[in-house]
Amino acid sequence: MKKIGIPALGLFALWLLLSGHYTILIMSLGAVSCLGVCILANRLGVLDPDRRSFLFAYRLLQYIPWLLKEIVLSNVEVAKLVWHPRLPIRPQVIRTRASQRTPLGLACFANSITLTPGTLSMDADQPGEIVVHAIANSTAEALQTGEMDRRCAALEEQD
Repeated sequence: MKKIGIPALGLFALWLLLSGHYTILIMSLGAVSCLGVCILANRLGVLDPDRRSFLFAYRLLQYIPWLLKEIVLSNVEVAKLVWHPRLPIRPQVIRTRASQRTPLGLACFANSITLTPGTLSMDADQPGEIVVHAIANSTAEALQTGEMDRRCAALEEQD
């Protein structure tokens, strides 16, 4: 029961926070739904509330604010490029290092690149690299520093 109960409580707390419905009927239906999802996930073998899952969630909570900051900074950079009288864009396709070991880590890295304005992940099939379209030299150079790669790789560290 502990294997299902703790994730069900967490899922219900998230549902309650996001839904904003506090009537007895809706809350009880939400609780039943959360419990049902956790039972189904357990039967499918995808429910794994061990120490690694909690560490991943903790690391993700540290990564998201950094990613949001990078998105804002990149928005400002792209706005400067677009509003510049000479429009100094230099579109280019680059290959950047991807040191993630799992498909989840690679997907996180590729999606983080795409979420950042001025860059777009084009191909992640080659092991150890992602093909990226960058709108200018500055966006390509920012990606080539490897900071995003290091932070995404840190998400999947084994402890």
